[in-house]
Amino acid sequence: MGAMSIWHWLIVIAVALLLFGGGGKISSIMGDFGKGLRNFKKSMKEEGDEQGSETEAAKSLKSEESAGTESKADQAQKS
Repeated sequence: MGAMSIWHWLIVIAVALLLFGGGGKISSIMGDFGKGLRNFKKSMKEEGDEQGSETEAAKSLKSEESAGTESKADQAQKS
């Protein structure tokens, strides 16, 4: 039980090769991950801005419509 089997040694060797023999592969993987995360945040922000502008446009249309109906109601009362 105390001795390591062949599978343990293969896993240890694979991790050592990945860490030390990778030639910067880990740093490039992490760099790609960072770029992907940055692009994801940017697209979420842009999508939020688009939705915000749509809701602002809808609010302005509603306020214009309500202002238009109020003026018509005022005109009807004045007549």
